[in-house]
Amino acid sequence: MTTDVNRRTFLKGAAASAAIVAPSSVPSAALASSMENPQPSKKPTPATSLSTKGLTRMSGIMTGYVDSGEVPGLVTLVSRRGQVDVSVAGVKKLGESNPVERDTIFRIASMTKPITAAATMILVEECALRLDEPVERLLPELANRRVLKRPDAKLDDTVPAKRPITVRDLLTFRMGYGLMFTPPDAPILKAANELQIGTGAPMPASMPAPDEWIKRLGTLPLIHQPGEMWMYNTPADVLGVLVARASGQPFEAFLRERIFGPLGMKDTDFSVPQAKVNRFATSYWVNPQSGKLEVFDEADTGQWSHPPAFPSGAGGLVSTVDDYLAFSEMMLNTGKRGGERILSQRSIELMRTDQLTPEQKAISGLTPGYFDTHGWGFCMSITTRRTDIAGNVGAFGWNGGLGTSWYADPKDGLTMILMTQRAWTSANPPNVCLDFWTSAALAIED
Repeated sequence: MTTDVNRRTFLKGAAASAAIVAPSSVPSAALASSMENPQPSKKPTPATSLSTKGLTRMSGIMTGYVDSGEVPGLVTLVSRRGQVDVSVAGVKKLGESNPVERDTIFRIASMTKPITAAATMILVEECALRLDEPVERLLPELANRRVLKRPDAKLDDTVPAKRPITVRDLLTFRMGYGLMFTPPDAPILKAANELQIGTGAPMPASMPAPDEWIKRLGTLPLIHQPGEMWMYNTPADVLGVLVARASGQPFEAFLRERIFGPLGMKDTDFSVPQAKVNRFATSYWVNPQSGKLEVFDEADTGQWSHPPAFPSGAGGLVSTVDDYLAFSEMMLNTGKRGGERILSQRSIELMRTDQLTPEQKAISGLTPGYFDTHGWGFCMSITTRRTDIAGNVGAFGWNGGLGTSWYADPKDGLTMILMTQRAWTSANPPNVCLDFWTSAALAIED
């Protein structure tokens, strides 16, 4: 287990240039058999068709990433108006012959965030929370905020916050605190690292329990004024604590009762029990010095092998493609899946609406120019301008830095889910994601 990896490795590190060769101990038969589609697509119809030729082409492109050793294994799911295609390739762990299967469990990292937003909106609909109320009613640790005069200022070089942090600020990532791309010696970054409040890659074992976590966060000043700038990640963790206090039950229990259970998401949780660990993929990251894959988290003894002290609303969940498809279908179908309604149409439409102003977009983003073509709804990205083959205006979703991606396109009625166990090396999507999005979109036969 690598303990000194921080989020810069996953979101800012340079992509490795060295080729990674798949181990010879993986039987070619296992790789070939793993590409079998466990659920044959329904017979195409003009109204809902996914092209067999297009899906076969997509599977071939994805298999190439496994054959080259770039990713150990992967699962793709493309769904359109009731037609579902799933393809698998590779192995759960390098050096072993245990193939990735449709029900393989992956660490979905930041794909947790939209689920956290949905949980929050359930409580907004029940009037246990209000979008524009200060969070200090339930999170007194975040009352009377101070704000740094500049991001690299000393921790006591502050001014009073102009207003309190609201629930909406958390959902839209405008609370004034989040992922920092500051010099490593910046006092605020040093203090946050020392407090172990989650400034790096998902590390469930290193996080304190929710009450202690929010207490530690409350000792730090904000970096920007509430509502001023989009800052990534931390607001979703705050939402997890807020949901627990507003509902009167642990965050993980609320998710199971109100989202996972009703949607049949039986494998989605903050840890993997021993009975399912044989389905859990080992997680890898690229060593920036050697360019080679190294184990980030083992399946049977790693950080997700037992319930964490802090169930992270920003990046703590594990899931499968079918579980996440259930969530995606609920989001596409304006809050309902089958006979279960999770949220109202009004809430879903709000979640899927760009919430950022042009002024906020001009000073925010993980990569230069990102908000030229995208917006931010409630804990997820919204496509605002079409510049590529995939992604109509209004498509929504998000990615997981440990190797996963989900997008849903209301115009095409399309869900695209990719799960791998190789962590991203940059905030820019890796080629395996880019090629999946393109080939999945081209599988539409209308």
